[in-house]
Amino acid sequence: MFVDSHCHLDRLKLEEHGGSLEDVLDAARARHVHQFLAIAVTLDDVPEISAIAQQHEDVVISAGVHPLHQVDPEPTVEDIKKCAERFGAVAIGETGLDYHYESVSRELQYERFTRHLIAARELELPVIIHTREAREDTLALIKQHTDPAVGGVLHCFTEDLDMARVAVGHGFMVSISGIVTFRNAEHVRELARAIPLDRLLIETDSPYLAPVPYRGTSNVPGNVVEVAECIAAERGITVDELAMQTTANFYRLFRAAAPEAPDNVREALASSGMLID
Repeated sequence: MFVDSHCHLDRLKLEEHGGSLEDVLDAARARHVHQFLAIAVTLDDVPEISAIAQQHEDVVISAGVHPLHQVDPEPTVEDIKKCAERFGAVAIGETGLDYHYESVSRELQYERFTRHLIAARELELPVIIHTREAREDTLALIKQHTDPAVGGVLHCFTEDLDMARVAVGHGFMVSISGIVTFRNAEHVRELARAIPLDRLLIETDSPYLAPVPYRGTSNVPGNVVEVAECIAAERGITVDELAMQTTANFYRLFRAAAPEAPDNVREALASSGMLID
């Protein structure tokens, strides 16, 4: 069993996949992907992904504004909280800092990220963090504004191992995407080998970053299996072990999603001693 812990279901290129979101999700389910976390990149996206979740019991959602999206007006802490509560988000994000690009100023990103972290703390929800070339500011804000008992995840992580270790020490998990399969991504494979297994998540970030052998195509949630297979091979463990542990990690972090877990997933985790209640 697998979980796609980060996918943009409202942005999938359905015309490349039979034109139907149902077909895309069914194809993933056929590969034993039993849970999908649909990620918002603006608060305006949340009603649409909430409608998707209402139609599919195995889809849960987040609420937040991506650091590189320009929005007007900027959401307040209360705006973020009200949106998350109204639509039943299980996490805040994706949010964070991306200093590689300048489409949104660093100062504005910093202020926006801070508001999201405060909202997440007040709602006691985990936070989904996008971070790129912003190590010191990201870690400083995590330490200042997050509760290690609630934590969050550094998604699609490609930064250094020291940063991952600091975040893990503060209650965070680290998620690896299809980048791990890329020929020139040995540093990500190093991360995949080194991150504690009980702090690891897997994701597609679909429709982006399709793994080998699908690189260059529009990504889909079912391709999280290739991510799992690559990481399992790097760690020298079975795919089943990798899948079971990352699934348990998902429900431990996103506690609001646990009651929605399919019965077969709950039973399998319980029989393995990985309770998700």
